[in-house]
Amino acid sequence: MSTEVAERGVFGRLVGQHDVEQSLRDAALSARGDSSGSEMTHAWLFTGPPGSGRSVAALCFAAALQCTSDGAPGCGECHACTTTMGGTHGDVRRIIPDGLSISVKGMREIVNIASRRPTTGRWQVIVVEDADRLTEGAANALLKVVEEPPDRTVILLCAPTTDPEDMSVTLRSRCRHMPLVTPSVESIAQVLIDRDGLDPERARIAASISGGHVGRARRLATDESARDERQRSLRLAADAIGASTAYKAAENLVKSIEADTKAFYAELKEQELEELKVSLGGGGTGKGTAGTLRGSAGLIKDLEARQKSRDTRARRDLLDRTLIDLAGMYRDALSYSLGSTSTATHPDMARQAAELAARTSPEGLLKCIEAVLECREAVDFNVKLQWALDAMVASIGAAFRPPFSRSGG
Repeated sequence: MSTEVAERGVFGRLVGQHDVEQSLRDAALSARGDSSGSEMTHAWLFTGPPGSGRSVAALCFAAALQCTSDGAPGCGECHACTTTMGGTHGDVRRIIPDGLSISVKGMREIVNIASRRPTTGRWQVIVVEDADRLTEGAANALLKVVEEPPDRTVILLCAPTTDPEDMSVTLRSRCRHMPLVTPSVESIAQVLIDRDGLDPERARIAASISGGHVGRARRLATDESARDERQRSLRLAADAIGASTAYKAAENLVKSIEADTKAFYAELKEQELEELKVSLGGGGTGKGTAGTLRGSAGLIKDLEARQKSRDTRARRDLLDRTLIDLAGMYRDALSYSLGSTSTATHPDMARQAAELAARTSPEGLLKCIEAVLECREAVDFNVKLQWALDAMVASIGAAFRPPFSRSGG
């Protein structure tokens, strides 16, 4: 780790967010009573594109608020900082939804916790990741705490958007907004070199094709399966053109996503079910055990419903990553077609982008990008993955046939 990163304490984990870092440092100083810091507020909203570090910024801020060092808040070395960053601090709670939404029931439990005074730390800190998944009821439950926060409670919301359709406008308006930006290729590469010890050239290549996502850059640099997944996504750009390959490619993609999701969660599902049965007396021989298990059908059904929601979310996330890569490929082709010198999303796929540009017009490439975006929207509206992908490849194929094709005059 570089000396500069070490000196920044917990904020050394933030990549390319200098203005946000300074604002959070100032607010943490204000929370300590230092008049030189900017005003401290009890509700914050961290937004930014995937990979920008929304949740990292929120967690760093939580550590700075709890920090017991006499120096700058967020030293990264005191017990409060290390336990906060490690996820074990008693007064810092992270809500990380693994399903499609954050329910009102779950949020009410958090609201009860938020109403308590801190036990060991300076503040009771609640970090809600993917706050755009709050249901209307959950957002209303949280709003009560945000509007009338207890003295020593701080709410930190993280979301990829501030669109009124994605988040409660009232809830958003009660928060101090911290917008994060996409980190530069150079800053991402430096992180991979400093923290992961990667070869500079390998780090630079991974950073350049990561789409500004630090975590993905690390996976692309170190995990061959991640690189294979990306290549599979980009092959869809060519496969979607031909009628004989388009629908088969879409079908194979869905099968691959479903297989990956099943394999990833198989062990966890078995563990969750076994733990539930044990908690209900499974394996016991005492009187009443059989009756308890017979009456547990509702709890098992609830668990299965949560697991199904988690699987759906995982499949959508995997598909979304593919669609983002695909949109980037058509965007590169469009830039090539128009003679733009803008930085490519996939600089290692310049030849493929040029081939796409040669086979249709700029208008056709725009149609392709629109088809990808419409597919993302359809999936958000619960359209089956296969149907959404079939519609997408049909639109892409049409974009490469007359009247859009250059060869068609």
